[in-house]
Amino acid sequence: MKYKTISSMLLVISIISMIGFASIGESNVVDVRIVSDKGIEFPRYRTYPGVRRPGAYFYMEALKGEKYSIEVRNRSDRRIGVVIAVDGRNIISGGKSDLKNNERMYIIEPYATNIFEGWRTGMNRTNRFYFTEQSNSYAEKVFSDASAMGTIALAVYREKLPVIAPLTPSYNSESKSQAPRGKQGSGQFEGESRDEQSGTGFGETTYSPSREVLFEPENIAAGRVVLKYEWRTELCKKGIIACGPKNRFWPDGWGFAPIPGDFRE
Repeated sequence: MKYKTISSMLLVISIISMIGFASIGESNVVDVRIVSDKGIEFPRYRTYPGVRRPGAYFYMEALKGEKYSIEVRNRSDRRIGVVIAVDGRNIISGGKSDLKNNERMYIIEPYATNIFEGWRTGMNRTNRFYFTEQSNSYAEKVFSDASAMGTIALAVYREKLPVIAPLTPSYNSESKSQAPRGKQGSGQFEGESRDEQSGTGFGETTYSPSREVLFEPENIAAGRVVLKYEWRTELCKKGIIACGPKNRFWPDGWGFAPIPGDFRE
């Protein structure tokens, strides 16, 4: 049956067409980019956690004070719901998120792209995401929650398809076959700091119209993406990026194919 509670009434925002995405979901259901207001994608680096978990994991460089948006493109031919959490908080409700299918989520139409610029604080408004210190982050200041600080996480749920009952053969010539019946109500088809850790702040208010629609998600997520954003100094310390001074006598690369060590002319 369709969810009827307000917590399951899911928000849809305007679709904005985009190109040039890199697929980062293991299931290739979605493409995700984190971009600045200048249209530049923040650098990210693939990583593989020591403990095996489902999904794709990345480190990403954060720039203090920079506003950012989360761009998600639906690569499939079905509507999907996306649960998005920043610093562990659901970006629609503000609640602590586990990326479950019973949380508030945004709906994206087939092959469409949505852009999420901030925390939803009303049907027609959001407050911008921007990189800041942990002590100034929305999660820390409002909820005293640092359990998932410095992360942008997303889970994708496909819309459940209606169950089609097979036709029962009729052995009575006078009886009429009933049309197959699916589930009732398929929903609306409308369209740099010191040593302090990085976090996401609660920025300026922007106009962002949305509407609530019915959507029944599948039980299991079709994809999961987690990005851990860090200041550049932290990425250097962890060896994620090379930050040491260059050797003036030993360039990093000559631009040619390397010659095997055992090769003889």
